[in-house]
Amino acid sequence: MEYQTTIGIEVHCELKTNTKMFSSAKNGYGTTANSYVNIIDLGYPGALPIINKGAIELALRAALVLNCEINKKMHFDRKNYFYPDLPKGYQITQARTPIGIHGYVEIDTPNGKKKIGIHDIHIEEDTAKSIHTAESSLLDFNRAGVPLIEIVTEPDMNTKEEAMAYVEKLRELLLYANISDCKIEEGSMRCDVNVSISKTEKLGTRAEIKNIGSISNIGLAIQKEVERQQEIYENGGTIQEETRRFDEKKGKTVLMRVKETGNDYRYFPEPDIPYVVLTEEEIESVKRMIPILPNVRRDFYKAHGMSDINSDKLIQNRPLSDYLLKAKENLDYVIASNLLLGDISAYLNKEHKEIEETMLTIEKFESLVDKLASKEITSKIEKEILVDLLEKPMSVEEALKEHHLTLVNDTKVLEEIVTNIIKQNQESVQDYKNGKDRALKYLMGQIMKETKGTANPVLVNELLIHLLNEE
Repeated sequence: MEYQTTIGIEVHCELKTNTKMFSSAKNGYGTTANSYVNIIDLGYPGALPIINKGAIELALRAALVLNCEINKKMHFDRKNYFYPDLPKGYQITQARTPIGIHGYVEIDTPNGKKKIGIHDIHIEEDTAKSIHTAESSLLDFNRAGVPLIEIVTEPDMNTKEEAMAYVEKLRELLLYANISDCKIEEGSMRCDVNVSISKTEKLGTRAEIKNIGSISNIGLAIQKEVERQQEIYENGGTIQEETRRFDEKKGKTVLMRVKETGNDYRYFPEPDIPYVVLTEEEIESVKRMIPILPNVRRDFYKAHGMSDINSDKLIQNRPLSDYLLKAKENLDYVIASNLLLGDISAYLNKEHKEIEETMLTIEKFESLVDKLASKEITSKIEKEILVDLLEKPMSVEEALKEHHLTLVNDTKVLEEIVTNIIKQNQESVQDYKNGKDRALKYLMGQIMKETKGTANPVLVNELLIHLLNEE
């Protein structure tokens, strides 16, 4: 019997608030150390915490997005332990009344969709950041008191691919709901993974791998930890409960400490913070503030014929996805997505701009897509006028006029051009009659080249086939 892998994940995610969880100090990143602090963050005696209402609303939004049951009456608890990055000697968290319980995140697997259970979501404050050098350890209290949510899964994952898919989907949901910036590389989203293996239905002894720095490393860390545990079992050893970390350079998990006894944090209700009571009206108000989430967008794109590849690329580019949401429903979304992800993205990347910083209003974009869909203009013409549409307050019609780019629809003019191309390319004409489809495409290309892309391709195609059949 093969080993069965069981995985659970704990994610700490900083909330996108202006100020900290219990103080008025700024919630920011990347500034001078110890510049966003006050007496509450530093644990001065007598300094009393004040709840950040915005953090409660963002945590509630996260609980709703992750399909949780909402705890309408909550209190905060003191988690008592002593460490240099915790100036008060305790952390304010939610131990007994988390804001959300019994939720789930749905992921795609080779065997179909799978729900990963969320045990709970609870609110807490972050600690200071420890910086270790060869000579000393330093503390940056800018992070102390930053509002966090901790999202704890059930042990529902069985492969590294499922774990990576879960974190990716969680990150996507939190980003789209404007809950967190989820920058793993900056520490605003931190992942701890619990891994165990067993050949029976009874779960094995788990090892916790702390603070994994990227989604790809989550997969690597799980793989290396599974291999380590299998080797121990195969050699007749036993697994002890440990806290480990993933060493990217060594490509393996490394022991941090052995969990000899359970931690006694002596939780008790925080006496300086009153109970938080959520009303149905407040919950409904937060629900209404949730933006359109990725799965709803994917369903809409799919219903309008967009490919899965384009759909995923748009979801990954939030500004473009938000822009496209403003478009009318009867737009040709296949052409629209190709245009956004192709020529428009190329321009935006080159100019280091977001689409909202350009002059391409959604009305101009719709007009451009409609003209491409109706064959009024070709992609060559679109490329000629696109920069002007992005940089100048002109309509599609005005841009076409300025560039002297209008499709030739005169049948007599086109017939003369097509006839000349046929006379000049008798070998391709013979290939067409012999059933070679590429010959027709070649002749079309020669005609479009002759007209510099201004000939109406629909008319040209009809005329070309008609004249070829008369040859």
